[in-house]
Formats: sequence, structure tokens, C-alpha cells
Amino acid sequence: MQFEVWAPQAEQVTLHIGGAEDEQGTTRALARDPYRADGWWSGQAEAEDGTRYGFAVDGGPVLPDPRSRRQPDGPDGLSAVVDHRRYAWRGHWPGRGLTGAVLYELHVGTYTKEGTLDAAAGRLGHLADLGVTHVELMPLCPMPGQHGWGYDGVDLWAVHEPYGGPEALKRFVDSAHEQGLGVVLDVVHNHLGPSGNHLPAFGPYFTDTHHTPWGSAVNLDAPGSDEVRAYLIGSALAWLRDYRIDGLRLDAIHELHDRRALPFLEELSAAVDALAEDLGRPLFLVGESDLGDPRVITARSEGGLGLHAQWNDDVHHAVHAAVTGERRGYYGDFARQPMAALAKTLNHGFFHDGTYSTFRGRRHGRPLDRTTVPAHRLLAYTQTHDQIGNRAQGDRLASLVSPGLLACAATLVLTGPFTPMLFMGEEWAASTPWQYFTDHTDAALAEAVRKGRRREFAAHGWAEEVPDPQDPATRERSCLNWEERETGHHARVLTWYRELIALRRARPDLQDPDLAAVKVAYDEQARWIAYRRGDLRVAVNLSDVPVSIPLGRPVARLLAAWEPVELPGRDGVLTVPAESCVVAVAP
Repeated sequence: MQFEVWAPQAEQVTLHIGGAEDEQGTTRALARDPYRADGWWSGQAEAEDGTRYGFAVDGGPVLPDPRSRRQPDGPDGLSAVVDHRRYAWRGHWPGRGLTGAVLYELHVGTYTKEGTLDAAAGRLGHLADLGVTHVELMPLCPMPGQHGWGYDGVDLWAVHEPYGGPEALKRFVDSAHEQGLGVVLDVVHNHLGPSGNHLPAFGPYFTDTHHTPWGSAVNLDAPGSDEVRAYLIGSALAWLRDYRIDGLRLDAIHELHDRRALPFLEELSAAVDALAEDLGRPLFLVGESDLGDPRVITARSEGGLGLHAQWNDDVHHAVHAAVTGERRGYYGDFARQPMAALAKTLNHGFFHDGTYSTFRGRRHGRPLDRTTVPAHRLLAYTQTHDQIGNRAQGDRLASLVSPGLLACAATLVLTGPFTPMLFMGEEWAASTPWQYFTDHTDAALAEAVRKGRRREFAAHGWAEEVPDPQDPATRERSCLNWEERETGHHARVLTWYRELIALRRARPDLQDPDLAAVKVAYDEQARWIAYRRGDLRVAVNLSDVPVSIPLGRPVARLLAAWEPVELPGRDGVLTVPAESCVVAVAP
């Protein structure tokens, strides 16, 4: 078997093979590869699936392979060979693209008490019944200990062993595809975790030319960046090819610092499109972007980066401010006139499109061209792992507002023009929080995380006690309680989500990508908003009293209503109960 590693500054590189547990293993020197770019070392050795190995640079410690496909003993242990040909896929999968999608963000470690991919696969029937089209898995790369959010992962080609490792991910993907569900994987290219990251020992994977909230930036434009880019792109393609993943969510792309003429993201999107053509199935990239820049989702041929979609926090902030009245931090601009903020995002995509952001202390964003950018390229949501987990107590929207307002928030997302995304458990108003938890094995790092978390929230004026991220109870509190979903108001909310998703699937007007075709009316004081999507009329009352909403023309019939309502008369005025919402169709 061929072993190879990039170590451009090394004088010698040694392969250590075998040696798992008490075995001694063998050692052999690698040679510079004359057929590769400068800095590659390679050599042959007998190995098979599961064989442990590692590399030593210039007589240093034996470290895992930067391109390790498996870390059986965690980020600091030896790598293991993975032969992807050994897995027998259970059927043909034609792929499932992003157009018409409803995504569902899921954290493997808290979706079930067991916290494994196999246990999560056992709950996929619920998602198929709910009507979502894609499961979006939070990051799966190896991290310290058993449990964490995944954003401190390392070994960008491997699967966290406590989740079940590579074979379990393939079983999960197979099970999802059998249910008709696509799978999206959240990947982190902007930093690696502070523990178990051995890349600097091999080469210039990071640079002090730029800095991020996590320290030195990933090297995308300094010397050596050609190979670093190839490393990241190779990892992305491996998930899509070797695991049959349908799309990738790219974490915080605004922290990918890159001044080269060909941006990394443009290079990545071109590589993904080429792989999709080669495999004969759709593949897509979704960026998490704080830039407010339409060029992220503009085609490469038109001067954009070519990502297929991006998260749109403006929709979240507008909905959250409108239903909760919260004004802290970045909610301030949206809470000033929440109904107007909702109307603008529904009709223009971005709220900050060159307007002044008090949170940033400057103008932010750029207008989106509604004639060229289809609405499905923006993802909308009322809750995400960030927006829940980065609150001091990890409190969900269900703990802040009534079931009626939850229904209104869901309606704004699921009947709006954007691609909807749910966060696990929101569909039944889960009572469990989703808190920040870690399992760092380094005691000093664990204490630093505790203190840093408390300090961060104190600086932002949160008076609540911050749960200890290292306490196993913090993770346990965050696990979904599946028993509650069929009882009380939980069952009613779940029925509403199923009804809205089915309506979205059945009504082409709700999938129309033309933002300019969305016609919106609202009353700031009365706290209602209504909009037209083709022949459909959506009316949402966020106030605590009934309101009369003029729909503009007669309504033939009601398609969905949170509380009972009567058809409007010839004047087209609909009376909507307090904290309720209606979807109707015109003649």
C-alpha cells in the first residue's frame, strides 16, 4: 500500500506502521516523492483495512496522518487505514438537490440519549413522516473526549469514533437515502480545535498573516497555501464521494481569509460541480456567511463565488425580534420596527443591504438582485444550533413564547420564499434546552473554556448562571425527550409543522423562487403581517388580541389555520385570532 504525507520543511519523515495497543509495530523511512510537488514524502508498506499507522517528522513524536480516514483512539492516537471498497452500499441513490428542499439540522450526540449515528438512523422515520427532505448533520470530525458540538474537531477526513466511526456514517447515509432523505454535512474549514491539532508539525497549514477568533488563520493565501487548499478541497470531495453525502454546509466562511485572485470558495465550488457531473447526481454547498454579500451565491460565470446557497440570519433575527420583543445585541436594528423588518426580509432577502448596523457600528451588506438570485439560495430558520446554544441557558424559542407564536414563527419560515431549515426538536416545541457542552481531556483547557464562557456572557450583560460546559449533565440536559412529542401542546405543534410542510410540498406557489413576486402588507402597531404567494394568502397575527387583516380579494377556502377562523366576506377582510396564523387560497 502507498503511504504519503506532505511535510515541505522536513529533513526526514518516518512511517510507523502497526503498533496498536501493546504491539511494537515497524518503522521505515519515506522518500521525497519525485512525481509530486515539493514537500511530499511517500513509501510502500503492507497494510489493510484497520492497520494502525502514523508519521514522525525529523525524529519527533509519531503523529496521526493529516489525511487520516479514521482515528480509533481519538485525535492523539494512531491513524487507521480505511478501505472504502469494503462497504456494500444498499442501493442506487440518484441524489437530491436543494431546490424545493426543507432541511433539518441535527446534532448526533444529542438527537438521542445514545448519541450515536446508528441511534440517530433509528429515528429517521420521524423525519420522513415530518416531510423534510434533507438531514443536516453538525460536524462529525474527531474531537477530544466523547461529546461536543463538533466545531472543535480535527482530522478533517475522519469520523468521530464515539459516534460510530466511518462505517456508522455510511450506514446512516444508506438509511437516510432509503427513506428518501438527502444528507448534508457541516464542515469546518476556518479553524481546527485547540486540542489534537497536529497539522503545524507537518507544514504551513496556518498563517499569522491573518487572525481569526480562534487564533492564526488557515493558510489560504500565504506560501504553501496551494497544498493547504488542496487538503481542504480533497476533504470536502471525500465526504461527497466516499460517503455519498449530498451537500456540505461550510461553517463561518467570513473567517476564511483569502486575498488570492482565485478565491478558495470559488475553487471549491468548481471542484464540487465537477464531481457532481462526474458522479451524475446533484451536489451543493451552503455557506454560513455574515457578509451580507450576494456574490457568495452568485454563479462563478457572473463573477460570484458559486456557492449554491447560504444561511440568512437576517430572517432569523427579524422573526425572533418580532415574536419575542428581544432587543439585545444584533436584535436591536430588527426590533425597532419588527414588522417592517419582517416585510423587508421576505421581499428583499437581506435586511442589511447597505444599511447602518448599530451592532457593527457601520453600514453592512449589499443589495441582492431579485431578478437574478432565486430565493431558494437563501436558507431561513427560526432556530439553529448557534441561535439557541449561544444563549446563556441554551433556551429554545419554545421556552420564550406561547405555542401560538411558535406556530406563527413556523408559518413565516415554511410559507416564505426561502429554503426552510428546522433545528431538531423545534417541530414539537421541545422543552429540552440545547446548551454549550465540551469534553476536553486537557484540564487546563477545560478550565479556560469554563472561565471564557462566563466572561463572554458577563461582557454581553447576561445575568443568568452559565452552565458548566464540562459537566456531563449539560450534555444530558440537551438530549431530546422523544416521549413528549405526542402529548399536549407538543403534539399540536408537531401536527402544525407536518401540515405546513405538506402544504409547501403540494403548492407550487410556495416554492416560487421569485422574491419580487412576494407582495407584503403589515401594520406595525397592530402587529400583523400578510403576504401573497401566487394564489395563496398568508396572514400572521403576532398581537395578543384578534385583528382584522385585509387580504385584498376574496378567499375561496382556508388551507390551514392555527385557531379556527371564518372565511372573510366580499371585502376580503379576515379576522385572525390572537397569536395565530392562516393560509388561504384565492379563487
